[in-house]
Amino acid sequence: MGKKSAPFNQARDIPALDGKVILVTGANIGLGKQCVLEYARHRPAQIWLAARNLDKARAAVDEIQKQLKLESTSRGKGQDPAAHAPIKVLELDLSSMESVKKAAAVFLAEADRLDILMLNAGVMAAPPGLTKDGYELQFGTNYLGHALLAKLLLPKLEHTANEIPDSDVRVIMLSSHGHVYAPKLEGVRLETLRTTAEDLGPYGRYGQSKLAQILWVRKMAALYPRFTLASIHPGVVRTNLMNNATGSSLPIRLLGRIANKVVTPIDQGVRNQLWASVSKDVKSGEYYEPIGITGSGSDFTKNDKLADTVADKIWDWTEKELEQYL
Repeated sequence: MGKKSAPFNQARDIPALDGKVILVTGANIGLGKQCVLEYARHRPAQIWLAARNLDKARAAVDEIQKQLKLESTSRGKGQDPAAHAPIKVLELDLSSMESVKKAAAVFLAEADRLDILMLNAGVMAAPPGLTKDGYELQFGTNYLGHALLAKLLLPKLEHTANEIPDSDVRVIMLSSHGHVYAPKLEGVRLETLRTTAEDLGPYGRYGQSKLAQILWVRKMAALYPRFTLASIHPGVVRTNLMNNATGSSLPIRLLGRIANKVVTPIDQGVRNQLWASVSKDVKSGEYYEPIGITGSGSDFTKNDKLADTVADKIWDWTEKELEQYL
């Protein structure tokens, strides 16, 4: 019998976010944009909407603010004009380490704390390719760019956790059940990470990037006990991710388009990552499927010895790679 999903309603269960600062990557569309909207309804001090394209980011902010204004108006003049948490746009291309460094520098210079870091952005089943810095495209974008961003933002995360009373620092990594497509024996083939890794296929490349995210969260949780970290699978959600899986076969892409008509809408699909970012029931370092369900991943997530071995291998490789960008 499957485990029971945790009850979660974002309108009711996200607490007041007064004073908090939140950063969401890939936030101009889909789940990231929905996160910004849901957080804004609970009035944090500031939300940073990070995206590759500033025009699209600004358009997303306009749409979110119009929605908040509409909701405020519908409650009547006697109600708090609500929401309208300051939303700042941040240019961030995770496939470029230089872009990641610039984005982190802007944030560190302007924000006085960081309470929730939602590492949401990603690509799926992309054609063979390399990032601007020569890494396999999916691994570099989904995993390594986020790892560098989090490393650069560590001073702000640590300051918030250690110096601000009653803080609850969260780092949430949007992974996927697709991590099961990672190489069965090694989990992540380090020798492929500076190649196009064509022999792995689009979903093999995707799978090892998603497994690396899960194991990075596991390692970070051990090293930074003052934070709460979690990796999550959002479920099969009606986003543009599958439609952009241009490296996959045509039948799979067509299946994705059909599935978009029947799968979970975004305002429901966002619940697992929102739950992970606020719930007191989150165990740091865990991988969760919707909503709050553990134990549904591959052996690399369930076998502690195996997970720790591969996590250490990926961590050591990552630390050496990131040295040149610090």
